[in-house]
Amino acid sequence: MEAKLYNQAGQAIGTLELQDYIFGIEPNIPVMHQAVIRQLANARLGTHSTKTRGEVRGSTRKLYRQKGTGRARQGAIRAPHHSGGGVVHGPKPRKYTKAMPRKMRRLAVRSALSAKYAENQIIFLDDLSLNAPKTKDFLALLKNLPLVGDKTLVALGEKSDNITLSASNLPNVKTLLAAYLNVRDLLTYDTLILPKSALSVVETILGKK
Repeated sequence: MEAKLYNQAGQAIGTLELQDYIFGIEPNIPVMHQAVIRQLANARLGTHSTKTRGEVRGSTRKLYRQKGTGRARQGAIRAPHHSGGGVVHGPKPRKYTKAMPRKMRRLAVRSALSAKYAENQIIFLDDLSLNAPKTKDFLALLKNLPLVGDKTLVALGEKSDNITLSASNLPNVKTLLAAYLNVRDLLTYDTLILPKSALSVVETILGKK
């Protein structure tokens, strides 16, 4: 399968041969959903915590005698029904991490890439570079390209401070190393910009071994 290859001026300068194994499969929706759930779960810190009646401060003295006062019987002031008392069945620190086989994780990313390619939401660039970190220049570069929607994900083959710093002030643009492409970002952003250097990384990781 082939795709148009653009330069930074937005001109189509040729075609690019793509692997059907990565960009031409039938998207596996359940696996993509599982990958997103796993990613969201793994992003949770799990540091939430409440104190039980044995952990809050306060005396364990019985508030008043059991009988003869005409009031309901009470124990310690740290009981859950008292203001400032312990919390019953409250959250405690825990891990939310979920496991997922590597083959399924890669299938999920390939499914997301195939879905975006089918919707013409991937722009393949011959090269992506800037001489200096300047948001104005990067914004002009984006305006030259046939973007879809408002949110853009830029995959980089290798670290580039000029590109990363230039895009950091744009709220609807995110830069990401191609090795860290994930289903959540692919589904969140409307357009994926994929330079040839980043495509090479994607094919190395997700291609047939």
